[in-house]
Amino acid sequence: MPDLLIELFGEEIPARMQARGADQLQKRVTDKLVEAGLVYEGARAFATPRRLTLSVHGVPARSPDQREERKGPRVGAPDKAVEGFLRAAGLSSIDDAQVVADEKKGDYYVAVVEKPGQAAEDVIAGFMPDILRGFTWPKSMRWGPASAEPGSLTWVRPLHAILCVFGPEASETSVVPFEVDGLTAGRTTFGHRFMAPDAIEVRRLDDYLAALEAAHVVVDQDRRRDIILTEVRNRALALGLELVEDDALADEVTGLVEWPVVMIGTFDEAFLDLPEEVIRTTIRSHQKCFALRRSETGNGPVLANRFALVANLDASDGGAAVVAGNERVIRARLADARFFWDTDRRTPLEDRVAALDAVTFHDKLGSQGERVRRITALARDIAPMVFADEAQVERAARLAKADLVTEMVGEFPELQGFMGRTYAHLQGEDEAVAAAIEEHYRPVGPTDSVPDDAVAVTVALADKLDMLAGFWAIDETPTGSKDPFALRRAALGVIRLVTENALRLPLNKLLRPHLGRIASDHASASASDEVLMDLLDFFADRLKVQLRERGARHDLVAAVFALGGQDDLLLVVRRVEALGAFLATDDGASLLAGYRRAVSILREEEKKSGTAFDQPVDPGLLQEPAETSLHEVVSASAAEVAAAVDIEDFTGAMTALAKLRAPVDAFFDAVMVNADDEALRANRLRLLNTIRQATLTVADFARIEG
Repeated sequence: MPDLLIELFGEEIPARMQARGADQLQKRVTDKLVEAGLVYEGARAFATPRRLTLSVHGVPARSPDQREERKGPRVGAPDKAVEGFLRAAGLSSIDDAQVVADEKKGDYYVAVVEKPGQAAEDVIAGFMPDILRGFTWPKSMRWGPASAEPGSLTWVRPLHAILCVFGPEASETSVVPFEVDGLTAGRTTFGHRFMAPDAIEVRRLDDYLAALEAAHVVVDQDRRRDIILTEVRNRALALGLELVEDDALADEVTGLVEWPVVMIGTFDEAFLDLPEEVIRTTIRSHQKCFALRRSETGNGPVLANRFALVANLDASDGGAAVVAGNERVIRARLADARFFWDTDRRTPLEDRVAALDAVTFHDKLGSQGERVRRITALARDIAPMVFADEAQVERAARLAKADLVTEMVGEFPELQGFMGRTYAHLQGEDEAVAAAIEEHYRPVGPTDSVPDDAVAVTVALADKLDMLAGFWAIDETPTGSKDPFALRRAALGVIRLVTENALRLPLNKLLRPHLGRIASDHASASASDEVLMDLLDFFADRLKVQLRERGARHDLVAAVFALGGQDDLLLVVRRVEALGAFLATDDGASLLAGYRRAVSILREEEKKSGTAFDQPVDPGLLQEPAETSLHEVVSASAAEVAAAVDIEDFTGAMTALAKLRAPVDAFFDAVMVNADDEALRANRLRLLNTIRQATLTVADFARIEG
């Protein structure tokens, strides 16, 4: 079957936007193909700084014919109804419709609408302009004469050419004809901007990739990344060095070059007395270069005074000028870093805390100094709950943000926390305090590690909870896909800190007074119960997402959260785990079936009578041995379940529930619930209600599927 090749060629796309752009192109095009019935065999998107490329393999040459039946009005309906039906169905006369007999509702008209398939080229040409106009970028621009016209094309950077060809693997392909704002699709692309800028005619993916490689463009971003890392490692190895691995930098550099050429530069050894992270950040942030280190030393790996840079061309001088330019800039930047390092060490962190009052955190939430005082107060509340040393916690919380006003962090914001820990060590702070200054930002993302020292955990929790409480108090909460203050990430951080350290943290008890602190400091903030409940609901939603991502069944998560009042995150997790383990047993599956049968009968009778059967069971009306036995076992088990839940023994609670299996089965085998005697029937329904109530102590079984 034919293949489709699309390339959007223009000015440099920022590295951080390339993957998103390639994914968007693939999804939009393939969605439209499937929507048209053109089910393809495979697709692959590529990205370079100057182009987004999509190859779709195995696209049918034509979309399938379609046949649709549209039901119309009954025979004999008013003329207006018939006329509307004819217009909607595209029929010229009611004689073109079919009549379908219906004994109950009477005969009615049906229009059979047949749509012949289209050539794939026509389908693609039809949707491509809308796809390009509908692209979304974090930032976009207009250009050229058409930019003054309303509705003109916007793109991340100016587009210069569109390549779009379609056809069989082995024979000639054709251009898919469409035009957007003066750009007409063709079969032409262009090579490297400096080394091979001439036009290149393209037929299909194979010759496209080969021709561009000959024109000094590696289209496949994964291959470019491999080339970069392999060459850096090989060049380092030849010098007795090794690469300091940096995946984020590798991704960024891959997005900066189309033809990667690795070179090695040097800086003055005297700079090696700076902290390693400062040197690496200086090299990475300013010049996008890789740090290298010695492979083997007596004290472990030590940074080398060498770096690897990746150029975007084969220079005529072998890269000497490029290396020299990078060395000159890095030397100047490292000299700046040394100045910051020397300057910062003259002022202890404690003496910097007052300066945080002049640093705005948020217009409605005050300064960083105010925030530090709130974090410190909240950390004091949390410390006894996690068995942390209160003096160390207070000291760490007080100094946690002090490095924000250092020269080094002012130049390199990504070093916040690290520089605080480094300066804390130099001034003799306790190790737990120094570690907490750095680690209180963690976890930053879902793959980041979680601190496990009690002091660091306490300050990390206080930092994130203050962030969440503050923005909830001023009604700056996440909406849809927008979360400018990374509050979802903060909530996930709290959840991971709690669950991975097995902490008991009553959020309601902590957040209520903290919202009050915020509201007392800022008139624009609220500490209402509504704000608190909404924030707790947000935590519940985030925990649901995390549990599902960890493999927990969504229905079990919903069954536990349906009980309400779930502000102890660790207990929710344990309850979900215990419920899942119980339902995986024969006892659990059988009890769930019995519960459903009981509740089904109850709901039907409650619907008929309009009343709930929640009164106590009358033992005097129990006639059958099976119902007497069930009443006794439910009463005993319910008490055991409640007692187990009270001491948070959820496995024990499930074990107690398991005792209901046999008597519930026996009851339904031997007892007719809907007895003729009204009092007897009502008493048996009340007995079924006790089963429902017993299970509700653990979870809402009505929400469990399967």
